[in-house]
Amino acid sequence: MFNALFVEQGAKARFCQLHDAQLPPGDVTVRIDHATLNYKDALAITGKGAVVRQFPMVPGIDLAGVVETSEDGRYRPGEEVIVNGWGIGETHWGGLAQRARVQGDWLIPLPLAFDTRQAMSIGTAGYTAMLCVLAIEAHGVKPGDGDILVTGANGGVGSIALALLHKRGYSTVASTGRPEERAYLKHLGAGEIIDRATLSAPGKPLTKERWAAVVDCVGSHTLANACAATRQNGIVTACGLAQGMDFPSTVAPFILRGVTLTGINSVYQPREKRQRAWQRLAEDLDPAVLDTMTRVIGLEAAIGAADDLLAGKVRGRLVVDVNR
Repeated sequence: MFNALFVEQGAKARFCQLHDAQLPPGDVTVRIDHATLNYKDALAITGKGAVVRQFPMVPGIDLAGVVETSEDGRYRPGEEVIVNGWGIGETHWGGLAQRARVQGDWLIPLPLAFDTRQAMSIGTAGYTAMLCVLAIEAHGVKPGDGDILVTGANGGVGSIALALLHKRGYSTVASTGRPEERAYLKHLGAGEIIDRATLSAPGKPLTKERWAAVVDCVGSHTLANACAATRQNGIVTACGLAQGMDFPSTVAPFILRGVTLTGINSVYQPREKRQRAWQRLAEDLDPAVLDTMTRVIGLEAAIGAADDLLAGKVRGRLVVDVNR
């Protein structure tokens, strides 16, 4: 038997015990040490979003732990591994439990630079942030090219994006609705902090050029306004929808300034790209910085914390110790 959060259709998640025989098919069984609480997980736990596509479900789009049994020759019992995405917590039982059974293709070895708690401090949020940074670099944006806007800066993706960009010498502007977190954002490397209200209302198709690049975690009018103020041939990476799924923009930024809007899909990236992103995280992200943006909670406590996350009361990262 093992502890898990369990979601049934039409109900909020509950804490319960499940039997190993209930685990879904897969060729690797993992004893989970830590998981995370992401925006998607909070929607799944509360039932407020159509994240779960198959019921019943164990939520959790991230996990880190130790291989218990493996039919995949790439992994041996005792090896530490991580999983991000691949539909876990949505179509396949996920990480908010003490055990998971998954496909070997979904796993990557835990980087030596991190333990399982630190890896889940990063989780899908940090991995997504790194995919945004890699896209900005691949576009040719250099540290001296101008400010990079990070929206939703207090959240998991935004916080880690600020730290990663600062490490590489970029000048960043953090957009937030919580001015009381100014010291926290400055510590992560934000050069300037602006109120999210300056971006969240309907705006013009084009405004004064400001951003060399953008990491947008918000969507809706914020994304539209970010595009409208991006410089000639700049890039906007879109990875979130905290404000909404709509995109009330025009083609003006794209055909008059050559702005590139790039969607960041962290769920189904190929193994090689995942490993590259995690290797860069190991190189660029100071574990001490992770500690400043991370709070660890127990498995059952994740149910209440999901409401706080959706209400915008959580900064940085929530790591779930599934054995607490």
